[in-house]
Amino acid sequence: MADAPRTPPKKRDWSWRSQAFRGLIYQIVLLALVAATGWFLAHNTAENMRVRGIQGGFDFLTTTAGFDIGESLFHFDSNDPYWKAFLVGIVNTLRVAAVGILLTTILGTLIGIGRFSRNGLVRGLCQTYVELFRNVPILIQLLMWYLLATELLPDITDARHIGPFYLSKGGLSFPIPEWSSAHLATLAGLGAGLVAAWAYRRRTQRRFEETGRLGSLFFAPLAIVIVGALIGWGAGGMPTAWEIPKKGEFAVEGGGSLTPEFLAVLMGLVLYTAAFVSEVVRSGIQSVAHGQSEAARALGLSRGQEMQKVLLPQALRVIIPPMTNQYLNLTKNSSLAVAIGYPDVVSIGNTAINQTGRAVECIALIMVVYLITSLATSVLMGWYNKKAAIKER
Repeated sequence: MADAPRTPPKKRDWSWRSQAFRGLIYQIVLLALVAATGWFLAHNTAENMRVRGIQGGFDFLTTTAGFDIGESLFHFDSNDPYWKAFLVGIVNTLRVAAVGILLTTILGTLIGIGRFSRNGLVRGLCQTYVELFRNVPILIQLLMWYLLATELLPDITDARHIGPFYLSKGGLSFPIPEWSSAHLATLAGLGAGLVAAWAYRRRTQRRFEETGRLGSLFFAPLAIVIVGALIGWGAGGMPTAWEIPKKGEFAVEGGGSLTPEFLAVLMGLVLYTAAFVSEVVRSGIQSVAHGQSEAARALGLSRGQEMQKVLLPQALRVIIPPMTNQYLNLTKNSSLAVAIGYPDVVSIGNTAINQTGRAVECIALIMVVYLITSLATSVLMGWYNKKAAIKER
């Protein structure tokens, strides 16, 4: 059989009559205008600062900060440079955002599902929660939780404790394992367990799609992760030493601790954002056709299996995009933590501005931090959205 004649490639039309050529020119002109506007603003700002004798540049980042930070995951003192102070603020921001996103997802999902409960009391409580927390400004809620933490909790000398946990105006103190090289094996076992649990879930979902046989997508993977961590712990020599907090004369010493500022920020952000997340989950579940529920009941699935196996997987394509917006809102709302003294990147930036006068540079650093964080969250959620999308056969 003779080969079909090849179609000769079309020549590009570089005349103004070509729509593609005109579109290319318009884009080039638009990019040039944007670049020219950015250069004008930067040049005008630099010139005005020079005329007024205001120093510019980021060289201040290598100079001594001269102030202490009350909360940090690693050592910092007043002799360290500004760049390390900003690093402390960035880590504090990411810490409250990451923990907040995790807790918000859990709480918001439970409340959203609770809106479909057959128990009228549960439905009413979930609806009351949503209407209460989403209609009070987040800044007011942060101030309220901080006031409760600093006024109602006892002094450090009279800290309340339940077993090894202490709660006072100084925050929450709790036991932590004494770190040693043996814990690396535990972390390695935990990582291997997570990979094995992920592979198990994929295989179980594929088998369910092919045969309709149900399998555990939560308890079995959880057991795999726990077993992996225990194997790693055993391989590392089974370290059992813990650092237990003890109440001293003026403070609770030892162990780990969470400050009242962190607790107030975390609670405010989680309770506020979870109200919006619950509405996203509720609307996503309601978008699934009612016939899917009838089909699930016809197959003999329980209410929980119907929600887990049928409704939620189909609702994800509707839930994930607006859920991404709520994650971004939570991360950006964490900047309000400066109002209650939590040392996030905004608080560190404000202190640096007051001491150095480099307002433009410090604000630019803060903007870059939130921009990168938001873009990373969007990329990650976009990837997950593609993985969760329903694929046509």
